[in-house]
Amino acid sequence: MTGTRRGRLVVLASGSGSNFQALVDASASGALIADVVALVTDQPGAYALQRAALADVEAVTLQRHPGELRADYDGRLADTVAGFEPDLVVLAGWMRLLTMAFIGRFPDRVVNLHPALPGEFPGTNAIERALEAAQRLGLHRTGVMVHRVPDEGMDDGPLIASVEVEIRSDDTIESLAGRVHAAEHELLVTAVTAVLGGRDHRDG
Repeated sequence: MTGTRRGRLVVLASGSGSNFQALVDASASGALIADVVALVTDQPGAYALQRAALADVEAVTLQRHPGELRADYDGRLADTVAGFEPDLVVLAGWMRLLTMAFIGRFPDRVVNLHPALPGEFPGTNAIERALEAAQRLGLHRTGVMVHRVPDEGMDDGPLIASVEVEIRSDDTIESLAGRVHAAEHELLVTAVTAVLGGRDHRDG
């Protein structure tokens, strides 16, 4: 999306929603020329729902039915998200691997935030695994990345932006996670701004 029109963002989150909040705050401050028009979660108890209510952002909870095929759920999810006419779909703590039944509905418009550097610690518990690697193998940094989601690969789409986060010798999971989350909040706003402005490296 180019020009001066404000972008429309739909955020998918399964947990606390701190990165959803970072986008909402950046939108309100003018740091991000876009509006978060909806939050979608698959967890009815997600704290992100409370954040959405406080921010006056429409929120939808969409759970997977028992025995429902992933593609069928993703089709319902795509229908819900499409109703908000997003310029960009932001996966910010979304804990489900999406199928092409969803991704194919939003070509070149889905981005994912992951708390690790490209090619490192895909999947869940990336921060914990990085700290374990530091303690066992001497790893001295981890990081955060935002990438496009063109297919069903796990945390491996074309890179938009990344930043390193130091792992310190006295780090606990809480201290490291705090710095990683702070980096996430800043990088996500930067990356979304780049995508909406057409300035990201689409070839990774």
